[in-house]
Amino acid sequence: MARDVNEYPTAQYPTAAQYPTALGASSRDAITLLGHDLARDVMGEVGFGELAFWLATQRRPEPGEVRVFEAVLAALADHGFTPTAIVTRLTYLSAPDSIQGALAAGLLGTGSRFLGVTEDTGRFLHDVLAGVQLPTDDAGWDALALQTVTAQRAAGRFVPGLGHHVHKDGDPRTPRLMQIAREEGLFGPHLALFAAIGRVHPQVLGKTLPLNGAGVCGAALADLGLPLPLLRGFALLARTAGLIGQLAEELRHPVANEIFLSVDLHNRSVAPDPWPPDPEPPAPEA
Repeated sequence: MARDVNEYPTAQYPTAAQYPTALGASSRDAITLLGHDLARDVMGEVGFGELAFWLATQRRPEPGEVRVFEAVLAALADHGFTPTAIVTRLTYLSAPDSIQGALAAGLLGTGSRFLGVTEDTGRFLHDVLAGVQLPTDDAGWDALALQTVTAQRAAGRFVPGLGHHVHKDGDPRTPRLMQIAREEGLFGPHLALFAAIGRVHPQVLGKTLPLNGAGVCGAALADLGLPLPLLRGFALLARTAGLIGQLAEELRHPVANEIFLSVDLHNRSVAPDPWPPDPEPPAPEA
């Protein structure tokens, strides 16, 4: 049986041990968070988006930073029946007693094709900007972007944040987030370089691709000075809200069983296809 925390004797713990934290701490009659009384100063006074930013940076954000940050969270919360949403619904169908399992299944699908692009783009832009003289006008940004895209193409690598499987003619989240960042005076070098990549990449690739929403979110988060290793974490934070919405809708209007049956009832048996495939026969001698 679980014991009340007040029942644990303190004498058995080494008094010299110290585990400093500026985040949450509890005493018998109070809880502090970021140096403030949780019940009096935070609850009902600080919005969740502001608190998430504050927890990650340990500095209270300005209102403009909160607006950009929450716009990013809204942009990434839900995007329809993506693989993360589908696997969450299917996991709930299989294990309705495990909400946490359904949410975790969806979040574990965050990678280089969905949501993970946020971190990939932020890191990519940051690496390009490291150690370079920042341009002062659009022509300078375009030159840097052209050099960047050309180098990626020559190396056979994709430019993170470029292209979208649905929004072929432009992701509506991208110009809106750039507008919000400009309105708040937070359109920094990462967004400037990302915008320039959008302008110049057809010269190198021979086709026009959209700057996707996950990529612009990564650029915006990097301009806010948020830790690069946490950028995917913010995408997960946003998508958690979306997946809770997916589960709430699944409770009211279930579709997971139909998705399952549409696959299960239409499978067809084929001959085994061993891996690795047989090597091609050698070409005949000339």
